[in-house]
Formats: sequence, structure tokens, C-alpha cells
Amino acid sequence: MGSLLDYFIESSAITIFVLLLLSGYFITTFWVFIDRFYIINIRITSESKSLKALYTGQSKTVASSSLIFTYLSRVNLPNRAILEAASSDAIRVSTKGLTWLSIIASTSPFIGLFGTVIGILETFSKLGSQSSASLSVVAPAISEALIATAAGIAVAIFAYTFHLILKRKAYELSSLLSSQSEVILSQLNED
Repeated sequence: MGSLLDYFIESSAITIFVLLLLSGYFITTFWVFIDRFYIINIRITSESKSLKALYTGQSKTVASSSLIFTYLSRVNLPNRAILEAASSDAIRVSTKGLTWLSIIASTSPFIGLFGTVIGILETFSKLGSQSSASLSVVAPAISEALIATAAGIAVAIFAYTFHLILKRKAYELSSLLSSQSEVILSQLNED
């Protein structure tokens, strides 16, 4: 704990700012993932049950818990346009935050690298004022500067992984909504 405190005390304002920004990114990444994962999973479960009821003939329309239900209850006769609008709106609402995960995944390594470059510049500036510099003096200073890059890469790994997981879940939800729409439209054609 003492060495971490020493690191922050000896760091510049820019390095501390970079690490605080990456910490905010890290918290945002987990917040968006947990929130969206929970919401999309609930919606997938609901849409799966609704689709199963349609496939098995237990119901002629989507369940009242389906995201499509609100749209269908407003029209006399279901049509492709209203079903596509319902699906599109449901996916848009369910995937809020994915853009942030993408932004965080793509920018955090650069922010970390910026912190490292600043740390290295500070190290060389301090070494320039000394009469001699050996590897035992330079190596620890450079390794401390690389902490920002490591932090940036760690944040990017989580953000990119979570983005892909949520994107796959959104595709699964979209597929369920599309299947329900097709079943409803096919039932109209049979009547």
C-alpha cells in the first residue's frame, strides 16, 4: 500500500488525471455491461416464451410481456412495417450504452499510452538534472511510467469483451423478435 501511495505522490498531475480517467472508464464499462446484460437477458427470456407459445399454437399473438405487444395493441391488423418498427425500437432501447463500450475500448489504450509518454518525459527530465544515470535509476522510473499503458490495455480488454457479449445478446433478441414477427405475418396470410 505504501508503494502505491508513493507512486501517486511522485506522479505528475497529468499521470494522476490519466489514471483517474481510466478508473472512470473501468467503472463505466462494468456498469454498462451489468445493466445491459441484465435487461437484455430478461427480454430474451420473455421473447423466448412468447415465441414458444406462438410456435406451439398456444397463442395467436405475442404475449403481453413481449416488446412487440404494445405496438400490436395499437393497430387493427398487424403488418410488416409496425412489426419492424417494434423490433427496431426494442433493439435500440436494449443496446443503449454499447457505443460507450466501443468508445472506451478504442480510446483507453491511447489514453494509457499518453500517460506513459508523459511519465517517460518526466523521468528523462529528472534524469537530465542528475550528473549520472544508471539502469538501476532509469528502469524503475520507466516501469512506473508503463503502469498507465497497462491500465489502458486492461480497460480496453474488458470494454471490448463486454461489447461483443452484449452485441451477441442483442442479435439473439433481434432474432427472437424477427421470428415472432414472421409467425404473426404468416398467420395473417393463412386467414
